[in-house]
Amino acid sequence: MTSLETNLCGVRLKNPLIAASGTFGFGREYDELYDISCWGAISVKGLTNLPRSGNPPHRIAETASGMLNSVGLENPGIDAFIRDELPRLASRGVTVIANVAGSDLDDYREAVRKLSDTETAIIELNISCPNVKEGGAQFGASPRSVGEATSAARRHSSKPLMVKLSPNTADIAVAARAAEDAGADAISLINTITGMAIDVRTRRPVLANVTGGLSGPAIKPVALRMVWQAASAVSIPVVGMGGIADAEDVARFMLAGARAVMIGTANITDPMAGPRILAELEGFARTNGIADINELVGALETS
Repeated sequence: MTSLETNLCGVRLKNPLIAASGTFGFGREYDELYDISCWGAISVKGLTNLPRSGNPPHRIAETASGMLNSVGLENPGIDAFIRDELPRLASRGVTVIANVAGSDLDDYREAVRKLSDTETAIIELNISCPNVKEGGAQFGASPRSVGEATSAARRHSSKPLMVKLSPNTADIAVAARAAEDAGADAISLINTITGMAIDVRTRRPVLANVTGGLSGPAIKPVALRMVWQAASAVSIPVVGMGGIADAEDVARFMLAGARAVMIGTANITDPMAGPRILAELEGFARTNGIADINELVGALETS
């Protein structure tokens, strides 16, 4: 028998597979297809203090080996999530990771304060958001702003805090250390890479927002490199994501240093990706004589 159980900053996960924020909603649609408690955890759709309607369409565009999205954090707001969605997820036996976003430090403080008294297991801080008080630059763009956002949330959170790092930064290892130094219990990466698509017939951008976040297999090599660099730079757990589509991808990210992984775009291309990859992972472990899936974490040999 292979043990797939892992521990993420004190939270027991039955397996290392996490549904990535923004691709799984609140699990309602997928729960019609299979038992969503099969996941190690679910990171819910990004939450803000006030409800958001998101960006105008078109908000999604298919690209070669991936997709672009500029949904714009459409969500019902944290209060509605706590009232309507969290009890249902808890009743299903789901380990819930609440992904939160903000436009300034006060937003982050208020968000984590509200979630600290709930059944949420982990709070994931989305710092790929524009800081409106600093001219619109992403919180994740510089080590200083990474540290400020993390520190602001840390002081108001009684839950384990996981910081989701942006790839749109000069040095991912420095950003990872800034999050750790400011009190993060874990980091997750990578968030989407900024890209765009153009319709040559209309001579206009495909997305109404012009640019969007690129995800899917196209970004996997970049994500693997950044996960390896970040895991080498910090002592806290790392959760890897970026184009994971099968069990071997899971193994690759764990070898690079990830304690757990998030699966995102694969849920859109294959609604049964969660249970499929879980079954594949069990088979991969048996075939390769892996008694404990944690044996893979950071076991990459580079020399």
